[in-house]
Amino acid sequence: MSTLRGRRAIAGAMTATLLIMLAPAATLAQSGSAGGSIGNDDKSLSGARSEPRSVERERPSPRRSEPSRARSSGGGASFDGAWVVTSTGGPACPGSVTSAAVVTSGKVIGQGFSGSISSNGVVNTVGNDNGVRVVSTGRVSGRSGSGSFQRSDGCSGRWTSVKQ
Repeated sequence: MSTLRGRRAIAGAMTATLLIMLAPAATLAQSGSAGGSIGNDDKSLSGARSEPRSVERERPSPRRSEPSRARSSGGGASFDGAWVVTSTGGPACPGSVTSAAVVTSGKVIGQGFSGSISSNGVVNTVGNDNGVRVVSTGRVSGRSGSGSFQRSDGCSGRWTSVKQ
């Protein structure tokens, strides 16, 4: 019975870690936008419009002596995508669990956990497994990573991840 409890604890920790690493931030549609056309500030039902405003021609931006460089869009952009996380419990909770996570623009999301990943690969997540708090830390580089987790029930262990 303690082995089953340990496996469940590890599974929960792994799922939380994976979800934090792999889950993308939810993209939500903007609510409240309705009708109209571009440039039409008057959204009257009759369709009547005032005289069109004059439009000035855009001036080209001045040339730069150096080409512009791509800028990071926050932490973790190079780690964006789906990840598979395997968590293995220590002596107090032996066993291992594999789960999935999505990383999007420095945010890690998984089932039951969420967190962040910095541009240099530092991962921090927090989750909940059946009322047990799970905190995970680690680092990813390229297409893989590793770290550790600690549960509020005393279970702790390690995790590894691979980008899909």
